[in-house]
Amino acid sequence: MTKLPSPPYSRYTWTPVTIGQSGAKVFRLDDDTGRPQLYAKSASQSTQPDVAEGLAQEASRLAWLGGQGIAVAEVVELRADGDGIWLITRALPGRSAAEVWPTDRRGAIAESMADIACRLHALPTTDCPFDRRLSRIIPEAEQRAAAGLVDLEDLDDDRAGWSIEQLLRELHATKPSNEDVVVCHGDFCLPNVLVADDGTTVTGLLDVGRLGLADRYADLALMSRSLASPMNEQYDDDDVQRFFTRYGADPADERIAFYRLLDEFY
Repeated sequence: MTKLPSPPYSRYTWTPVTIGQSGAKVFRLDDDTGRPQLYAKSASQSTQPDVAEGLAQEASRLAWLGGQGIAVAEVVELRADGDGIWLITRALPGRSAAEVWPTDRRGAIAESMADIACRLHALPTTDCPFDRRLSRIIPEAEQRAAAGLVDLEDLDDDRAGWSIEQLLRELHATKPSNEDVVVCHGDFCLPNVLVADDGTTVTGLLDVGRLGLADRYADLALMSRSLASPMNEQYDDDDVQRFFTRYGADPADERIAFYRLLDEFY
C-alpha cells in the first residue's frame, strides 16, 4: 500500500523519500492547489510491529517537543488503516544537514548541530515524560536482540562481524557507572536535522521517536559519528572538533564508544 485511500490525502502527489533509516516507508505529499506540503510515514502493524509502535511514539514526542519551543513537524494525524499505521505531519522549512553543502558553510553547520543540542539538553528534565535512561533502555536492547531485531550486517566498521553475544557482553562490560541526564533526541545525526540556507540556523528536528531522558553523550556520540562518517565526505575531523568545542564536551569521553555501541541495537 502506498497511498491513503480517503480524501484529502488521495489528492496529493506522493513521492517516496529514501533518505533515512527509520524502517518506515516515507513519502512527501505535494499539492498544486495551495495546501501545505505534508510528509507521511507508514509501517505494517503485523510485519513491522516495532516500527509501527515507533510511529505512535514519535507522534507523542513531536507534540511534546513542539510545546517546548523546539522546531519540529506539526502532527496532522496518526491513524490506522487496515494493517498499516500512518503518521502525517506538516513539512518544515530548511535543507537536510546531510545534503552536500558549499565548503564555506560546513563549519557553521557543525556548530549549528552543537547549538541545537545545547537547546535540547537545556530543557527541564522534570517536564519530560519519556524515559530512555539505561535502567530502561538496556533491557529493551536485550529484548530487541532476543527478538532478532539487531541488524548484524549494518554494524559500525570496528564491530563488523560481531555476534549478538559479543555485542551484549561488550554492552554490559562498558556500561557507564552514572548518567548525566538531559532531554536527548535519541537518534541525533545529520539526516535528522534541517538547516537554513546560511547553515547557521537549525529549522527543525526529524525522527524524534527515541527522544527522552538520557545521558547527553547519547546524542553527542551519534552526531560526532555522523559528522565523521565516510557517507558524509564533506565533513572532516576539524568539523567534529568544532562540534565538541562549540558544545563544550570532551571528544575523548569513554561514554562516546558506549553509546555508539548501544545504537547498534536499534
